[in-house]
Amino acid sequence: MRFPFKGLGLAAVIGLASLPQALAQQVHEAASARFTVTKMVDGLDYPWGFDFLPDGSLLVNEVDGRMLWVSADLGQRVEVAGVPEVRASGQGGLLDVVVAPDFTQTGDVFLTYSEPGPGGAGTTAARARLLREDGTVRLADVKVIARMDKKTRGGRHFGSRVIPAPDGTVYVTTGDRGEAERAQDPFDHAGSVLRVARDGGIPADNPFANGEKALPEMWSTGHRNIQGAAVEPGTGRLWTVEHGARGGDEINVPRAGLNYGWPVISYGRHYSGGRIGVGTTAKGYEQPVHYWDPSIAPSGMAFYSGDAIPAWTDDLFVGALKDQLISRLEVENGAVTNEERLVVGDYGRIRTLRNGPGGTLWFSTDEADGALYRISAAP
Repeated sequence: MRFPFKGLGLAAVIGLASLPQALAQQVHEAASARFTVTKMVDGLDYPWGFDFLPDGSLLVNEVDGRMLWVSADLGQRVEVAGVPEVRASGQGGLLDVVVAPDFTQTGDVFLTYSEPGPGGAGTTAARARLLREDGTVRLADVKVIARMDKKTRGGRHFGSRVIPAPDGTVYVTTGDRGEAERAQDPFDHAGSVLRVARDGGIPADNPFANGEKALPEMWSTGHRNIQGAAVEPGTGRLWTVEHGARGGDEINVPRAGLNYGWPVISYGRHYSGGRIGVGTTAKGYEQPVHYWDPSIAPSGMAFYSGDAIPAWTDDLFVGALKDQLISRLEVENGAVTNEERLVVGDYGRIRTLRNGPGGTLWFSTDEADGALYRISAAP
């Protein structure tokens, strides 16, 4: 391994990103803070996940299966070799990417994607080493750490996020693949949060580690389509956000072995208008921490860990696809106490949120001409 990335050969450079000074900026006035949004990387083809490397450079996943490395000065883009085969159809493709917390020592990154196989495709998570050699950037030693065993042909509800936890385990979120009843089957990976060791093994303290009552990697069940997840600073607790149907988007704090109700209970309704399951509550099923009705179509999620905008520190941010906004949620003792809606309709469908260098918060837009934007304190 050689880090940081330097001296990439011209043959590997597939595009040039405009420097941030040349890209559009807009100042926003919100009740909580005054902030600036700057377009930093443009010309992306439906970017999904992205994350920062320790040297300030970026990895960006495009749904069709291309991973890009973008230099810290945004002046170079290099297509990363060695990406696993994906089935890019509907909501599936190359999805999340997360740089391991110990990347400087290991060079590890995690990624999720819709993996093709007999019967169609399913959500898969892998770990790989990111290497720079001879003017190229590539993934090496790609190892699957979690895989949805039952593959189906639909193009909906893959999830999917991968979250390295403070205890060294890794969470992987899935969707129900558009087949709601699968989320209630303890021996089906669909509609669940999975928890695995970094090498794909089963942590001994998983709630179903012996595999008798559920698949051993199961952490929680009864989820519809989890497209956002983040670890809360200070507590280490996993928070997730999932799409409802017509209403009923949910934020949960999934706990070991519990069932979050889909499709038995929901605060939404079927797209036909009909009631889902038995209503909003039932014995044996957990309630969400927060929900939206009508739906905002939530996707990425991040706790703001910076202090450049002090009013936001430790707040939870959720991007929305349909409503094209960022929801800022104040959190206290595991509860959402207030919501503020930011940049409504200003930048399009918002997919992923990440903390960036210097106390900034970045987001991506889910568009054919997608982009990465930086939120920073306004001067």
